[in-house]
Amino acid sequence: MTENISTEIQPQDKPSGKYSNKIFIIDKPLDNTSANIVRIFKKNLNLKKAGHSGTLDPKATGLLIICSDKMTKKINEFIEYDKEYEGIIRIGAVTKSFDTESSEEQFTDVSGVTSEDIERVRISFMGESEQMPPMFSAIKHKGKPLYKLARKGREIERAARKITVKEFEVKRISESEIYFRILSTKGTYIRSIANDFGERLGTGGYLKELRRLKIGRFDLSGLDRELQGIKFRMEDNDNDQDII
Repeated sequence: MTENISTEIQPQDKPSGKYSNKIFIIDKPLDNTSANIVRIFKKNLNLKKAGHSGTLDPKATGLLIICSDKMTKKINEFIEYDKEYEGIIRIGAVTKSFDTESSEEQFTDVSGVTSEDIERVRISFMGESEQMPPMFSAIKHKGKPLYKLARKGREIERAARKITVKEFEVKRISESEIYFRILSTKGTYIRSIANDFGERLGTGGYLKELRRLKIGRFDLSGLDRELQGIKFRMEDNDNDQDII
C-alpha cells in the first residue's frame, strides 16, 4: 500500500523531525528536472537542507537519491557509486541533445545493420575509456550550465573524462531500436554512449529512453510513499551511525 503524503498542510504545522536526516529513494518522473524534485521535497516536507546525489536528465526516469539535513553529508559518497541503467538507443537518426529533448535529423537507412554489427560496437564500449561530456549537460562553464549555452547554439571546448563501462547488455533489437542495460562508473553520460554507438555503427543514433535502476546498493524496490505523484521510500541512514 502506498502512503500519500498531504501537501495541503502549512509548513508550520508539519512535524519537523519526521523527514529530517533521511535518505529519500525516489522514482523520478519523466520531464522533471532533478533540481525540481529536490524543491518539491524540500518545500512540502519542510526540510532545512536537501540535495541529490547525481543529476538525472529531464528525459530520463528512475532512481534519484535525495538526502535531507545532516544526511547531506553522504551525498559525495553516493555520487562515487556505480550506476545501472536500462534504455533504448534509436539508430538511423541523430539529435543535437543526444536524446529526445531536440528534434531528429540526418536520417539514414538501417536495413543493412546486422546483429553482428551491433555486437561489434557493443564490445567496443567495454572497459575504461575517455568520454567527451555532451554540450547538453549540467557541467558549468564560467558559472553557467552548458545546456543553457547549447540551447543558444554555442559550442564550448570540453575536457574528456575517464569512465569505465562494467556491463553492457543488448537485451533486444527491434528494427531501428536497441534495448540495452548498462552498468558504469560515476560521470558516465549514457546519452553520449547512445550518440557514439550510432556513430560507430555508421547510422547515427540517440537515446530514446533511459531509466536509472541502481546507484550502488540502492534500487527502486519498496517505494511505499507518494508525494505529488512521485513515488519514494525513506531510510534513516546508509548503515552508518556516525552522521553527526
